[in-house]
Amino acid sequence: MNTAAIEHRPDSEFAYLYREGVLHLRLRTARTDVANVNLLCGDPYLLTVDHWEQKPVAMTRTLSTDLYDFWTAEVTAKHQRLAYGFQITGIDGTQIFYGDHGLAPIDQAAQSYFKMPYFHEIDRFKAPEWVTQTVWYQIFPERFANGDATNDPQGTLAWSTESPQAQDFYGGDLQGVIDHLDHFVDLGINGLYFCPLFKAHSNHKYDTIDYLEIDPQFGDKQLFRQLVTECHQRGIKVMLDAVFNHLGDQSRQWQDVLQHGADSQYADWFHIHEFPVSYQPGRNFEDATDISYDVFATTPHMPKLNTANPAVQAYLLKIARYWIEEFDIDAWRLDVADEVDHHFWKQFRQVCDAAKPDFYILGEVWHSAQSWLNGDEFSAVMNYAYTDAIVDGLVKKTIPLPKMISEINNQLMLYRDQTNQVQFNVLDSHDTARLLTVAQGNRDLMRQALAFTYLQPGVPCLYYGDEYGMTGEFDPGCRKCMVWAPANQDLAMYQFVKALIALRHRYQSLLSAGQLRLTIDDQQPTLLKLTRTLDGQQINGWFNMGQTSVSVAATSPVLLSNQISIDQQQIQIAPDGFMVF
Repeated sequence: MNTAAIEHRPDSEFAYLYREGVLHLRLRTARTDVANVNLLCGDPYLLTVDHWEQKPVAMTRTLSTDLYDFWTAEVTAKHQRLAYGFQITGIDGTQIFYGDHGLAPIDQAAQSYFKMPYFHEIDRFKAPEWVTQTVWYQIFPERFANGDATNDPQGTLAWSTESPQAQDFYGGDLQGVIDHLDHFVDLGINGLYFCPLFKAHSNHKYDTIDYLEIDPQFGDKQLFRQLVTECHQRGIKVMLDAVFNHLGDQSRQWQDVLQHGADSQYADWFHIHEFPVSYQPGRNFEDATDISYDVFATTPHMPKLNTANPAVQAYLLKIARYWIEEFDIDAWRLDVADEVDHHFWKQFRQVCDAAKPDFYILGEVWHSAQSWLNGDEFSAVMNYAYTDAIVDGLVKKTIPLPKMISEINNQLMLYRDQTNQVQFNVLDSHDTARLLTVAQGNRDLMRQALAFTYLQPGVPCLYYGDEYGMTGEFDPGCRKCMVWAPANQDLAMYQFVKALIALRHRYQSLLSAGQLRLTIDDQQPTLLKLTRTLDGQQINGWFNMGQTSVSVAATSPVLLSNQISIDQQQIQIAPDGFMVF
């Protein structure tokens, strides 16, 4: 037995409260190395009374990666406390006990149990229930719709679906969004995620000048209030994007630093290494070298905030509270969240929770994010690591299917189940090439990837225009103007996306909390099988990843499909095709 692979950590994603009084336990072992695992558990004060060490509970092998198997169990405790350990039987028949003191012979478990001394409900990671019921839609405000030409900035270009330049303006605004709210209702969208709306110099608005003002190019606070009200009347939640990692160099705080140097009242608001501040311009507007202060990436126009400074903390926390209390927003999306200190995010979470119960906090973290997802900082992160596996496996086909499955399962085992249920699943965004472009114009492949993603744990997000099959390379190509002319819209894609969102809503509970299982058909190795199971309910998906058609038996009514044909009891799934049943 490969004992070095065995792992469990109390009070982590391996042992956590899932619901009130209900504990989820996980154990990791080497792949195909263990035949079974029994859980010994009970009240630590009643061991000699209940003799629970003699009442093993079988654990279930749920997900596997290329290296590990994961075993799970769900338990309750009468007195809100638990001691537990694991009886592990290898495929060679070897038996060992694993507890708080490590490995031991099977008959020497006493005094070596893991402990959950008391189940504190206040410490449980609580994910807002409404988020699990949400299908999000991301809006890049400057490019969605121009509803009011009177607020267009100087030099605004005519609305065009051609690729923009980085500094172009096209006049998109809040009135344009209000004018198209029925579009979201028809699609089934019930959450809008806005890229920044605050006053800023650029078209993308990630170089904030004033967090307390709507950019005049988009409208004003009165119009934003109307937008939120009309969204809520339609059952649509509203999420704002904020950049608390850095400010724009046109902000009054940074301008004061430029004017007064080390004597500026804001000198300690930033990470400045030398006064006066300076940099050497690079090849383009965004880049520079020899910068004498910390910045986002290499752009001198986004000086990094010192969030360890109490004055900065107070300023940013005021902003967090203001937009919740004054405008009733439902969520914050936090840009460059992994470059801000944990101490600040813990304060941020407390302020948001106090301002509005069940508030959703979404961090931009592109990598493994356990340290932000313990219940006291973010509700979820933008699940790029998860969806990258889907894009690499299904769309780009740069990794084999077993590797894709391994990466998906590994990501699911990094977090608590309730966390996985509200992770933010994006296949493209303002920071990536569009899905149809990555799929090299293959609309069937795009449909397949969308369907696979909408069947996953976590909540899906549609990037504006994908419902009409918009294309675009990496920024700025992915930020084209929304295609509103019917002659240029892929209406078949629209109907597909609408049906897919309806399916997601219809089976929301199952697709949020159901057990996921991904397998490759033994007889047809290009056929990927997906099942989601919960309380006797099941939904299935078959995806043809090969270059030739595959034949499968018709077992139940087809709920959604693409590229299939039915002949009596046989279904032919063409390349890039799928069926959900």
